Amino acid sequence: MKITEIISHVLQYDMPEELGYSQQYYGLRTAHLVEVRTDEGMTGWGECFGPGNVARANKTIVEQVIQPMVLGHDPLDRDVIWHKVYNLLRDHGQKGMPLQSLSGVDIALWDIAGKVAGMPLHKLIGGAHRQRVSVYGYGMMLRREDAASLAARFVDEAAAIKGMGFAATKMKIGLGPKDDVKLAQAVRRGVGDDFPFMADANHCYTTGDAFYVGRALDELDAYWFEEPVAPEDHDGYRELRAGLKTNISGGEAEFNRWGWRAILENRGLDIAQPEVCALGGISEYLRVLALCHAHFTPVVNHVWGSAIAVATNLQLLAAMPPLPGGLHPREPLLEFDTTDNKFRDNLLKEPLNIQKQVAENGGTVAIPTAPGIGVEPDLDFIDHYRAD
Repeated sequence: MKITEIISHVLQYDMPEELGYSQQYYGLRTAHLVEVRTDEGMTGWGECFGPGNVARANKTIVEQVIQPMVLGHDPLDRDVIWHKVYNLLRDHGQKGMPLQSLSGVDIALWDIAGKVAGMPLHKLIGGAHRQRVSVYGYGMMLRREDAASLAARFVDEAAAIKGMGFAATKMKIGLGPKDDVKLAQAVRRGVGDDFPFMADANHCYTTGDAFYVGRALDELDAYWFEEPVAPEDHDGYRELRAGLKTNISGGEAEFNRWGWRAILENRGLDIAQPEVCALGGISEYLRVLALCHAHFTPVVNHVWGSAIAVATNLQLLAAMPPLPGGLHPREPLLEFDTTDNKFRDNLLKEPLNIQKQVAENGGTVAIPTAPGIGVEPDLDFIDHYRAD
């Protein structure tokens, strides 16, 4: 079997309302799917992390840089392909968009491998440690409102997400330290005293401001404080972890095993959040997971994108061994964006129906059992929402 073509599908639509996080507001929903075709009719699907013009740039990397390197290769030689591409791109991009692009290709190759073997991805990796995964719903996005009206909105949104049956919830912060504390207090009011909530800063703070917000999160008994400072600020992460009770999480903006080695050896994370669609795909994710567990750092995957990303992460979460193990280990969680996302809800021939499963099964979802990543996209849907 040989690779004959790699196609990038960049999808886009206008969202019903503008949403934001600490770095920007956005009104477009984008997804970047990768399709790897073979001479035997076997097709694999993957996804690249990155919205908007980043997705367009990654499309060029996938089709004009990576594709010529791998045409004619056996798609089952995915580790050979990974290292060939990485080594040839090492002088031009050890992180960022080249790794995001390689991620989508690599995921598609694993999808092919599962289909050839007739096994779901988790079985190909080594089996399922769990048949269902708990899901946390994130929402409480920023809007162009003053802090008081946004806080009032957050109370209701947080209560609604809890009412949907999710196991926990996550909010965005980024208005500034004092206003962000008010937003976090609003979410705690919305979910009550005992329901887990997390706060995601998307690396907008200095260390000093992060301590100000973090101490308030300590008082509110938040579960984790995500990306409090810039991903390059390893010292800041270590200081925050040592000085706060709330778990410090991060890593979605880090790439490959070498970048993750530096984070983990620095001991700045309570919870690691690798993004499989960005760091180098499944091949590299499994190496990063091994590094995290070698440093006794629990992993809760970062998940953003379409149903392809969600299905891939469900497979990986099923195959993730508990850390450190025992009768009642803390289980991993699936991240789920509760805002409008047609590329997650309507992309597949057979939808995952995450929210329905959550509501009916105690906040959990089942692991797909079909071969590969376990899902197939609807090609007519892709054509309808194609951005290029």
